[in-house]
Amino acid sequence: MSEIQRWTVNEPYLDIPGTLLEGPYHDAANNEFRFVDIWDQKLYRLDLTKGPDSLRIIDTAASVGVTANISGSNHLIVGAKYGFARLNQSTGELSYIHEVWGEEGEGGKAERMRFNDGAVDSHGRFWAGAMNDPKIKNPEAEGVLFRLDPDLSLHRMLAPVTIPNGIGWNLTDDTMYLTDSPTGKIFAFDFDATTGAISNRRVHFDIGSSLEPDGFAIDVEGCIWSAVYGGGKVLRIDPAGKVIGQIDLPTRNVTCPTFVGTELFITTAKDDRDDNQLPQSVRYGGRLYRVDVGVRGKPKTEFRFQN
Repeated sequence: MSEIQRWTVNEPYLDIPGTLLEGPYHDAANNEFRFVDIWDQKLYRLDLTKGPDSLRIIDTAASVGVTANISGSNHLIVGAKYGFARLNQSTGELSYIHEVWGEEGEGGKAERMRFNDGAVDSHGRFWAGAMNDPKIKNPEAEGVLFRLDPDLSLHRMLAPVTIPNGIGWNLTDDTMYLTDSPTGKIFAFDFDATTGAISNRRVHFDIGSSLEPDGFAIDVEGCIWSAVYGGGKVLRIDPAGKVIGQIDLPTRNVTCPTFVGTELFITTAKDDRDDNQLPQSVRYGGRLYRVDVGVRGKPKTEFRFQN
């Protein structure tokens, strides 16, 4: 087996008492970084020019799993508790575009579900996956992957899934990747960029253990950087599905990375056990980390409302 490239992170960049940090996003135009705490219903915003002292914490009206920029707007598009919404990132106010379960005649699902991870494709469509809300019900295969188009039409793209995570596209824009965490797998689909259709589901990567791949980022070389929940690491997976790099972190529950230049900023969740009773090697859950990996990320796209 060939040697893989390795990085080690020993201390958090932001030592904050988070519970379930997710959805890291670099707003390059404003040099601002943001992420959410799904469990504690908070949005964190950081001016990267000023550093950690500029951190702002905004309470959100409900849990938010993922955010994306809206072209030409200061508001964000988000996957929230009940569906797709606009988020006022100054006040935390949510304005729903689609409360998906009620619209589908599945009102009983609303409370036991919440939205999790997502991403915007090359044509400005926002993909986001819903799952069982662990505050109410242990996740099972009841989740759904949705697509919100610029004309605000809603499309149910894949079901069932359990914990949909890590959505992204390859460099040639003809393959979409989606993680279903409890399966241990990142799946690949043929992707039609013009229509937004997906087909030919197959396994791209199988972690092959009880650990769970979580959110991911894609770099300019087409490699996936996948957080490993319960494993204290981020894996770099090449376009053939082979692990070629690993970042080791001082906490078990790693949730999602994203690129800021050549650095990866990495969110984590509080350990399932009491952090105060853990050895230092696995403390620091619910913090934000960063590490320079020497490669840039594939640029993100913004959601576009149809004029």
